[in-house]
Amino acid sequence: MQKWHHIFHKSTGLSPYVWVVFYILPFYFIFRSSSMDRWVYGIIMIIMFFACYVLSFKSKGWVVYFWTSVQIVVSITMTLLFGYMYFALFLAFFIGNIQSKAGFFTMYSIHLLTTIVAINYELITRNPVFISQLPFVLVSIIAVVLLPATTYNRNNQDKLQGQLEDANKRISELVIMEERQRISRDLHDTLGQKLSLIGLKSDLAGKLINKNPAQAVIEINDVRQTARSALKEVREMITQMRGIRLEDELVRIRQFLQAAEIEFRLEGSPKLANTSLIMENVLSMCIKEAVTNVVKHSGATQCLIQIEPSRTDLYIKVTDNGKGIEGSNMDYKGHGLQGMRERLEFVNGGMDIVRDGGTMIIIRVPTVIRQPEQEVTV
Repeated sequence: MQKWHHIFHKSTGLSPYVWVVFYILPFYFIFRSSSMDRWVYGIIMIIMFFACYVLSFKSKGWVVYFWTSVQIVVSITMTLLFGYMYFALFLAFFIGNIQSKAGFFTMYSIHLLTTIVAINYELITRNPVFISQLPFVLVSIIAVVLLPATTYNRNNQDKLQGQLEDANKRISELVIMEERQRISRDLHDTLGQKLSLIGLKSDLAGKLINKNPAQAVIEINDVRQTARSALKEVREMITQMRGIRLEDELVRIRQFLQAAEIEFRLEGSPKLANTSLIMENVLSMCIKEAVTNVVKHSGATQCLIQIEPSRTDLYIKVTDNGKGIEGSNMDYKGHGLQGMRERLEFVNGGMDIVRDGGTMIIIRVPTVIRQPEQEVTV
């Protein structure tokens, strides 16, 4: 059995049905007439409008436009016969919730045109009931013009916000997947060779323990040294996996460059207000890789890091005064640059390399506006 709250449209909730309390108003206009036939006819139209209004929210496809058209006919009839035009407000709200662009503009144009024609007819015929409520009629005309457009734009903004949140979630998932693949590669490269070496030397030591004990001791010592080296590399890799803030990473970069006797300059604030922790992790790893290249390959004496936030993107430039990247291909595959490019692509970012005397690496990531945390209500 369908629950009662399932009749409400997902994007509108209870708001259109709160307006039902205003359905008492058309009865006042109907009962001003002295004819019993007009009473019955008016009550039937009110019930018809209410039924079509509910069905239009529950229906899909072309049926929605059929029920909306019936409502427009009832609204115009009520305006012409009884001077009651406020059903147009209900229609204005509903039309604003039509998701199809073509359907919205079609129904909006028809509703606006028929409403204006009906109002002009009442003004020309000087209906005393209609003239007496002229200030409210003017307010209603403004609502009929503005309410559908504002509702339609608000719904589109909500839809885009939902798509943006889904995209950010997908990016986060891709980043996690990429990091898992990187971890698996690092573990394979770090431990695979060393564990194989440990296995071979252990077998060799087992064979030599009776034939040549002295050589067996040497092999055992090599096994111990290899195991310690593997343990050290695993610890370093685990440290790199932890969440890294750009501000903290720049402190280590400053120390690293000072140890390499390279002058370090920073322009811009490393405190990123509109950047997620995942983004900061990616940026920290990329900057660390870029600075490592400066120290190992550039022969530079100066390194400048510029942080330039904008409304939509965050740019970080790493510039050195070294010998620059050799060759003319800017899509350089060496020195870990390809790994940097792949990490940035997974967060919808990018990287450019500019060679002008030294080398400038331009890192770009999108700015993500953090939403304020909402209290959880029970």
